Amino acid sequence: MRKANHFLYLSFLLGGLSVQAQQSYNYTKENKDFYDAVNLYNEQQYAMAQILFDKATIKNNNNEIQAESAYYSANCAIRLRQPGAEQKINQFIYDYPTSSKQAQAYIDVSNFYFSQGEYDESLRYAGKINETILSPADKDRMNFQIGYGYFTKKDYAKANTYLQQVDLDGKYGNQAKYYLGYISYANNDYAQANEYFANVESVEKYEERMGYYKADMQFKSGNFEKAIEEGLAQMPKSTEMEKSELSKIIGESYFNLKQYDKALPYLLDYEGKEGKLSNVDFYQLGYCYYQQKDYTKAVSEFNKIISGKDAVAQNAYYHLGESYLNLEQKTQALNAFKNASEMNFSAKIQEDAYANYAKLSYDIGNPYKSVPEVITDFLVKYPETPYKQELNDLLVDSYISTKNYQAALEVLESNRTPLNKAAYQKVTFYRGVEFFNEGKFSLANGMFNKSIAERQDNNFVARATYWRGESEYALNRFNDAYQTFTTFKQLPQAKNTPEYKNVDYNLGYAAYKLKNYSDANTHFKSCLSVVTDDAKKTDATLRLADGYFVTKQYWPAMEMYNSILKSNSAYKDYAAFQKAIAYGFVDKTPTKIEELQKFANTYKSSSLVDDAIYELGSTYANTNQTNKAIETFNQLITDHPQSNLISKAILRQGVVYVNANQVDQAIERFKKVVNDYPGSQDAIEAVQNARVAYLDSGRSNEFAAWVKNLDFVDISTAELENDVYTSAENQMAQNNSDAALKSLNDYISNYPNGLHATKAYFNVAEIYYGKNKVSEAKTNYENVLKRGKSEYTEQSLVRLSNIYLAEKDKANAQRVLGQLETNSSNDSNRLFAQSNLMKLAFDEGDMTTAAKYANILAANTKVDKRIKADATAISARVALKNNDMANTRKLYEQLNTIGTAELKAEALYYDAYFKNADKKYEASNKTVERLVKEYSAYKYYNAKGLVLLAKNFYQLKDSYQATYILESVIDNAAEFTDVVTEAQTELAKIKSEEAKRNSSVK
Repeated sequence: MRKANHFLYLSFLLGGLSVQAQQSYNYTKENKDFYDAVNLYNEQQYAMAQILFDKATIKNNNNEIQAESAYYSANCAIRLRQPGAEQKINQFIYDYPTSSKQAQAYIDVSNFYFSQGEYDESLRYAGKINETILSPADKDRMNFQIGYGYFTKKDYAKANTYLQQVDLDGKYGNQAKYYLGYISYANNDYAQANEYFANVESVEKYEERMGYYKADMQFKSGNFEKAIEEGLAQMPKSTEMEKSELSKIIGESYFNLKQYDKALPYLLDYEGKEGKLSNVDFYQLGYCYYQQKDYTKAVSEFNKIISGKDAVAQNAYYHLGESYLNLEQKTQALNAFKNASEMNFSAKIQEDAYANYAKLSYDIGNPYKSVPEVITDFLVKYPETPYKQELNDLLVDSYISTKNYQAALEVLESNRTPLNKAAYQKVTFYRGVEFFNEGKFSLANGMFNKSIAERQDNNFVARATYWRGESEYALNRFNDAYQTFTTFKQLPQAKNTPEYKNVDYNLGYAAYKLKNYSDANTHFKSCLSVVTDDAKKTDATLRLADGYFVTKQYWPAMEMYNSILKSNSAYKDYAAFQKAIAYGFVDKTPTKIEELQKFANTYKSSSLVDDAIYELGSTYANTNQTNKAIETFNQLITDHPQSNLISKAILRQGVVYVNANQVDQAIERFKKVVNDYPGSQDAIEAVQNARVAYLDSGRSNEFAAWVKNLDFVDISTAELENDVYTSAENQMAQNNSDAALKSLNDYISNYPNGLHATKAYFNVAEIYYGKNKVSEAKTNYENVLKRGKSEYTEQSLVRLSNIYLAEKDKANAQRVLGQLETNSSNDSNRLFAQSNLMKLAFDEGDMTTAAKYANILAANTKVDKRIKADATAISARVALKNNDMANTRKLYEQLNTIGTAELKAEALYYDAYFKNADKKYEASNKTVERLVKEYSAYKYYNAKGLVLLAKNFYQLKDSYQATYILESVIDNAAEFTDVVTEAQTELAKIKSEEAKRNSSVK
C-alpha cells in the first residue's frame, strides 16, 4: 500500500497575516513605530517588527494601539520560534480582554502552524479556540484543519469526526471528500470510499491519483479482472513507488486468476515495503516459477520464506519439497516436507507432505527420528491412507537401512506383531553385532539368542549362531563357544554366509583354549587351506605351530614357526622364541642356546626378551654351566628389573648354587626371594629350598630362627594348612563354586598369612567375579595386590581395571592400569592398559599424557584395529585442542579408514567439517547425509553434523534449509548444550541477515 501525499492535495495554504492599519488611527509621531512595525510584519521581517511593536506598546498611550502591538508581538514570537511565545499569546488574552483581536489570537496561531505543516502544534492551539465566537467560514476552515491534522496522525476516527462536519459543498468540500474517501478505503469500506471518490474524481488534481485506490479496492473486493484493468490504466500516470504497488496489485490479481505466466513479470516488478518483500511475496514468485516447471528459480524464492507459521507457509514448504525432488535434492526435500507436515492448515497437504517425508526418510535416512519411528507414526496417524501398503513394505526394510538398530529395536519391541517378526530377527542380529563391536559381549549374546529364537530367515539364524559363538568366546565360555561354532558349521545355510570362512579359525581357538590341541590343530589346518586375510593367516599359522608344540610335534612346529620368520609378521619374535625352545625338546640343546642368544640380541625391544634370557639361564643351569647360568640370570635381573620373571630367576640362582655346593650363596638368594616377594609361590618354594639347604649344612637352628619371623609360613602347621587348602582346590576342580568359596574363606580366616593365602584370595576373587558380585571380587583382588608381586598380580590387575572402568572410578582405574602397564608380561594386557590410560587422560584434560599413549599405541604393530582407531581418535582430538589443524585433518582422514561405530561417525563429521572449511559446501553436505543415514544412532555427531549442514546450505543461498535445520537442532538436541548454543548463534546471525530483505522475518 502506498502512502498518500496528503499535503500535496491541500488547496488551502495559509500565508502570513496581512495587517491593515485602522483608518481611525491618526498617523502621528506617537504611533509611527506601530505603523512601521506593521509594514515590517507584512514583509515577514518579524524580528525587527517585534522590536517596534514592543516599543509601541510601551510608548503609546492609546489602548487600542497597545493591544494591537501586544497581539502582533506575540505572533512574531510564534513565527520566530522564541521560548515563551505561547506565554505571550496567553498574556495578551489576559491583559486585553476587550480587544477585538482576542478571539482571533488562537485561530491565527493554529493557522500559522497548519500552514507550516506542524499539525501537532496546530491541533494544540485549535483546542484552545472558543468555537462559539467563530464565524461559519472560520468554523468550516477549522473543522477541515483539525480533521486533516488528525488524518496526518493516522487517527482516522477523529479525522472522520471533524471532516464530516465540513461543508462538502463549500470551499473545503472536495478536499474533505477526498480524505473521507481515503479513510473509508483504509477501513475497507469500499462502497463508501467509492461514493466519496466518485464526487471528486473529475477534479483534475485528484483524478490521476484515484486509479490506484480504485484498482486496490477492486483487488480487495475480489474483482481481479477489474483490478487489472484499473491498475493498467493507472500505471502510466504513476510515480515509481506507485508503479511498484500497482505491479503488486496487477501481479497478484493475475496470480489469483491462475494466469501465472502473466502474473510473474508484475510480481517481479514489485519492490516491497521499504525495499523488503514478505513471505507471501516470495511464495507467489516461487509458485509462478513452480507452475512453469522452473524448479531452480522456484526453490530460490520459496526458500526465502523463513520461519513461516501459516497456511501460505505450509503451501510454500510443500511445493518447495516438490521442487527439491524434481531437482534430486532429497535432503532439502525431506526438511521441506517435514515442515509442511507439522502444520495443520490444510489436512490434505499435511498428509501428502508427511507421506513424502516418510518415504524420503527411508530413502536417505532421517537426522531427527529413527526411520521406522517416522513410518510407524505416519501409519498410526493415517490408518486408512492410500500410502498404507507402500509404507508398510518400507517399514520392514527401514529397520536395516538406517543402521539405527537401537531406535529400531525400541519401536519393534513396543509393537510386536507377526508383520514385524522378520524385521525383529534382523534388527536383533545387527544390534548384537553392534554390541559386540563395542565390547559389550553379554548384551551381544542376548541379542543373538533373540535373533535365533525368531527363526523367520534361516540365513540370519545361521549368522546369529556364529556370532553367539563369538560372544561366548569373548566371555571366556570356551566350551559353549566350541559347541556353538560346531552347530553353526552343521547348519545348511552356513556355507552361504560371510562368516563361514572364519568358522574353522574360531573352532581352532576355542579348542585351543579348552586344551583340545589335537582338534585345534585340525581346525587351524582347515582354516589355512581357505583363509585369504594375511593377518588371520599369520595368526592361524602361529596357533597351529603352538598346537604342534604342545602335542610334542616339535619338527612340524618349527616348520610353521619358520614360515612366520620368513614373512613380515609383527610376531616374528614369538616364532623365533618358540622355535628356540623347541630345539631343546629334540635334543638340540646347543642350537637352543644359540637361538636364544641370537633372540636376545635381535629382538631387544620384544616383550619376550626377558623370557628368552630366563630360558637361556635355565638351559645353562640344566646343563650344569653354573657360571653362565648365574651370569645370565644376573643379566635378566639387571637389564629387566620390572620383569615378572625376576623372582623365578633369583630362585633358580639359589638352586644353581645348591647344586654347586655353594650353600651360603644359595641361602642368600632364597632369602631375597622371600624378602622381595613375600607370600608368592616362588617365596613358598624358596622357603622349602632354604630349609633343605640349612638342614643339609647342619644349620637347622638358623633356619628355625629365620622362618619364625615369616608371617606367611608356619612349619609346624604347614601340613594341616596344606590339607585345608587342598580341600578347597578339590571343590574348585569339581566346579562346586559355593563349596569352594566356603572352604577358601575358611582357609583365609584361619591362615590369613598362610602359604597359600595369595592364591586363596585370588581364587575367591575369581569365584565372586564369575557370580557378578563385583564388590566382594574387588576386595579380594586388592588383597592379592597388597600381598606383593606374584603370579596372580597381572590377572588381578586386569580384573580390577575392568571393574573400576565399569564403575567410572577414574582414580582407581588409573592406579591399577598404571600397575598393569608396568607389571604386564602379556602384550594384550599392556595394550589394554595403555589404551585405557590414554582415554582417561584425555577425559581429564591431560593432553600430554593422552598424546604420549596415543603415539605409543599408533607405533605398535601388534595393536588390533579397534585400539588403533581409539589411538588415532585421541591423537586427532589432542591436535584439535592444540589448534594443529593440519595434523587434525590428517588424523581424522586416517580414522575414517579404520574407525567403526561412534568413531566412524566422529570421523565423518570432521570430514564434512574440513570440506566446509575448504568451501566445498555440496561435498560437505554429502558427507553429512552419509553420517545421518548410516550412523544415526550417534546423536551427538548427528546434531553437530546438522549444524554444519545448515552452515553449508546458507553458503549455498538456501536460507530456508539453514534456518529450519537450526531450529530443529535447537528444539530436539537439548542434551547437547554446546551444539544448541552454536545453533542459536548461527540462527541469530542468519535471521539478522534475512531480515534485511524479508519483512516477515523478525
